[in-house]
Amino acid sequence: MQQKECIAMILAGGRGERLGALTRHIAKPIVHFGSKYRIIDFTLSNCTYSNIDSLGILTQYNSMALHDYITNGQAPNFTGLNSNVFMLPSSRCRNIYTGTANAVYQNFDFISKFNPEHVLILSADHIYKMDYREMLEFHKKTNADITISVTSVPWEEASRFGIMSINKDKKIIEFEEKPKQPKSNLASMGIYIFKWSSLKRYLSFDQNNSKSEHDFGKNIIPAVISAKQNVYAYEFEGYWRDVGTIQNLWETNMDLLKDIPPINLNNNHWKILTQTQHHAPCYISAMAEVKRSLIADGCNVYGKISNSILFHSVTVEKDAEIIDSILLPGVVIGKGAKIYKSIIGENAFVGTNAEIGTEKGISAFLDSRICTKDISLIGPGICIANDMKIMRNSHIRKEVFLRDYLHMPPIPQIPDSEMIYA
Repeated sequence: MQQKECIAMILAGGRGERLGALTRHIAKPIVHFGSKYRIIDFTLSNCTYSNIDSLGILTQYNSMALHDYITNGQAPNFTGLNSNVFMLPSSRCRNIYTGTANAVYQNFDFISKFNPEHVLILSADHIYKMDYREMLEFHKKTNADITISVTSVPWEEASRFGIMSINKDKKIIEFEEKPKQPKSNLASMGIYIFKWSSLKRYLSFDQNNSKSEHDFGKNIIPAVISAKQNVYAYEFEGYWRDVGTIQNLWETNMDLLKDIPPINLNNNHWKILTQTQHHAPCYISAMAEVKRSLIADGCNVYGKISNSILFHSVTVEKDAEIIDSILLPGVVIGKGAKIYKSIIGENAFVGTNAEIGTEKGISAFLDSRICTKDISLIGPGICIANDMKIMRNSHIRKEVFLRDYLHMPPIPQIPDSEMIYA
């Protein structure tokens, strides 16, 4: 293969457990976002506009749908750049990926085919727009062994990230992975550029360390910094969000509904490329009310929608109200139902006069590990019976039978083909 100055390795193999029912059967990178996108679309689009045309996508957990999305032509179109996009599942290697660094290490043979000068390491589960060429120029200018893209995060969230301190020349002098008491709020974005020669040396050394977890944030970066190597911080000042929790996913979606959104999806020079949907136009009836919302094609709206996001093929019946919520593809909301500050999974059905996200109601599904800040999550394919009232902060998963909590007759399972109706 032709030698490349820089290729990208996209880490897309995480479990995504903090997204609860949304990632029970699919990988986090293809969770829906923003009425028409998948999370991974943002990273892939950034690569397209940055002329990074050789990509390896490393996958492991629940990867079948992700592979279909990329390889069946549903993902953003790279053919205009004569791109080389390769799926690199752990199954192609001798062992499962035991960490982010180990995943890259096990694919050294793939990287070697391109013999690049630099390797760009990316995460597939962040929402942002970034020209990687600018970071690469900074990397070359400083002659860094590693360049880490960083951004300032709220102090109360700093303990969720890799946090670093830098000197006046942007050289990183201290790094802590998810510290309990952070000394700084300058967070790693999980975007790294390595000299290929340095990457081979650092990861090969790490693989021989039996005590290592073989993770970039926990092991590689701290070890390289403590060894006084040239590690620099590239400060990114644009919009960037980690959507690895239900709260962050909900908040980042809601950002799109602001009068001046912090991330512009209408920029014709940097559109987010995604799967082309082929659905009938959205229908909004004369009795419907829609305020500050995103409504995708194929929706039928007869009720009230306020500050919410509807993906394709959603039906909202007469007198239903959707407030501060996200309805994924194929959701049906029955007559008179009320949805407050919730995420409703694909093909879920909410019955007549049911209420989700109420102050009072059934408390059996409260789940503080997954749902906080009054946000509720209804898993894909769940059927909520008529007149049920589900308390805020609830997490309802596929395996939970609502009748067990209400002493009600068995709830009939509605086939997917019957759950979307005009």
